[in-house]
Amino acid sequence: MEVGIMHDEESGRDGDQQPEPEAKPSFASMIGANSNIAQNADGGIDLLSTVGGVRGILETVLPGFIFIMVFALSSNLTWALFASIGLGVIFMVIRLAKRSTLIQSASGLIGILICAFAARHTGNAKDYYIPGFYTSGAYLLALVVSVILRWPLIGLLFGFIRNEGVEWRNKADRLRRYQIATWIIIGVFALRLAVQLPMYYTDHVVALGVARALMGVPLYAAGLWFAWLLSKPAETATGDSSGAVAN
Repeated sequence: MEVGIMHDEESGRDGDQQPEPEAKPSFASMIGANSNIAQNADGGIDLLSTVGGVRGILETVLPGFIFIMVFALSSNLTWALFASIGLGVIFMVIRLAKRSTLIQSASGLIGILICAFAARHTGNAKDYYIPGFYTSGAYLLALVVSVILRWPLIGLLFGFIRNEGVEWRNKADRLRRYQIATWIIIGVFALRLAVQLPMYYTDHVVALGVARALMGVPLYAAGLWFAWLLSKPAETATGDSSGAVAN
C-alpha cells in the first residue's frame, strides 16, 4: 500500500514537471534563415535563384526601364508612369494566374507606386529614382555599421547557408573573410550612388534610368558572386574546410 502511494506521489511529481522551453533563435540566426540566398547542387551560390529567377529579374528591371524609354520617346511623364505601373500590374496578374508567390511582384509593385508618387508629386521624371537612392543609402549604412560592430551582415547570410551559424565570429580568418565580403557589397551600393547621383543633379534623366537598370540586379549579382568566392573557407591539405563545417 505504501509502495503504491509512493509510486503515485512519484508519478505526480513527474507529471508536474514542465517540458523545457525550446530555445528561441537568435536575431542573427533569423537574419540568415530569412535570406533569399540559394545554393546549387555543388554547394555554390545559385545566383539566378537568389535574384528571383528570370521572372524576378524581369519584374525588377523592366518597369523602370519601360518608364525611362517611354519618357525618352514621348517626354510625357504621365504616359511613362502609367506604362511602368501597368507593367507591374501585369506581372502581378500573371503570378495570380499561375498561383505562384506574390511576394516579389507585390513588393515590386509597391516600389513602383512609391517611385511614381515621388515623380508625380514634383512633376519631374528624375524624381522617380529618388526612393532608390534612399534604399541604397540605407543598405550601405547598415552594412558599414555591421562591419564596425564585427557582425558583418554577409557573414550572417553566408554563414547560415554554409552551416557555420555564427561560430565563424570566433575564428579570426573567417571573420576577416566575411568582413571583406561585406565590403564588396558595400562597394556595390557606394558605386551606385557615386555614378547615379551626379546624373540626377545634372538632369541626365535617360542616362540615369539606363544606369539604374544596369547597376541594379546585374551589379548586385556580380558583387554577391565575388563576395561568395572570397569568403569561401580555406581548404586544408586533406581537402576539408578550415574554419567551417561546409562550403
